[in-house]
Amino acid sequence: MYFDFLTYFEVLCNLCVVLACNNACLYITATAVVLCMLVWLYLDSLEIENFNDKYVFVTGCDSGFGNLLCKRLDRKGFRVLAGCLTEKGADDLKRVAGPYLKTVLLDVTSQDSIQKAMEWTKKEAIFFGGKKNHKIYSLLVNSCLTFLGLWGIVNNAGRSLPMGPSEWMKVEDFHSTLKVNMNGVIAMTMTFLPLIKQARGRIVNVASVLGRVAANGGGYCISKFAVESFSDCLRRDISYFGIKVCIIEPGFFKTAVTSLEPLERELHRLWNQLTPEVQASYGDKYLDKYIKVQRLIMNAVCDSDLAKVTNCMEHALTSAYPRTRYSAGWDAKLIWIPLSYMPSWVVDVGLKLVLPRPLKSV
Repeated sequence: MYFDFLTYFEVLCNLCVVLACNNACLYITATAVVLCMLVWLYLDSLEIENFNDKYVFVTGCDSGFGNLLCKRLDRKGFRVLAGCLTEKGADDLKRVAGPYLKTVLLDVTSQDSIQKAMEWTKKEAIFFGGKKNHKIYSLLVNSCLTFLGLWGIVNNAGRSLPMGPSEWMKVEDFHSTLKVNMNGVIAMTMTFLPLIKQARGRIVNVASVLGRVAANGGGYCISKFAVESFSDCLRRDISYFGIKVCIIEPGFFKTAVTSLEPLERELHRLWNQLTPEVQASYGDKYLDKYIKVQRLIMNAVCDSDLAKVTNCMEHALTSAYPRTRYSAGWDAKLIWIPLSYMPSWVVDVGLKLVLPRPLKSV
């Protein structure tokens, strides 16, 4: 009996020790997690100084995210250089901005246009006492020091159309999107990189949640996947020079990119260019069903608060420790990003349940 009691007592003591150790490990782990979160939140809140002597170039400023970002950076004190595709877009932006916001016409599909914008940026970035000093500029040019540096570039310009079933596309339909969203981002980045390197600045590339989940055909998803990979490679290659590369991954927002009227017009154009045989394989009612699904999706998930995206862009430019990726919008955080970590069949099944089925499917 005495032996049994000692045995039970030892087992109980060992169990208490094990539980105490486990509890201690849990407490230590929980404490470490909380401390890491507090440190992250603190570092995430730190900002750089002297906004008023930093230049930021933004593409695609006629409307949407780029237009709103320029106004916000201008109010914050940055020297904003806004690339606009049209004269009207440039004039409209200048009318509502301060004297330190400058605009330039820019077509990101043209290397000549990009090169001219870069040369213009060099001249604009040379200031003395808040005013351009042409004597100093001439001296710097003569000394082969033709720029002081560019703090940030935001590659925001993009297009979404044509978008639809992949079989409906021609090769030119893919190229029309890729040359803006992919080639344009690469060309702008590589042309302006020496200016960014001089200032040890920031490169902010606008991708999309559709660069994480390929939900439709056409060049848009392809181009945004390309922006993701290009940005990752670039970030790792140039981090040694103090340059930060950030990726913005917006969800669905109400901008010109998600406007239903041009989307439906493009879908009709794509349908009309199909051969009778291909149209027959989908059925006469497929186009109308497909458009109804697009209307439902856009009306259900598109967010009108563009500030959710520009807040991310602004943080990438002003934070002392910017994040690598920013997911903007509730649909990005709750739907698209989680889906990107799931097995492919989950997305495949989900899209099959949402999209109409072709008439002659097997």
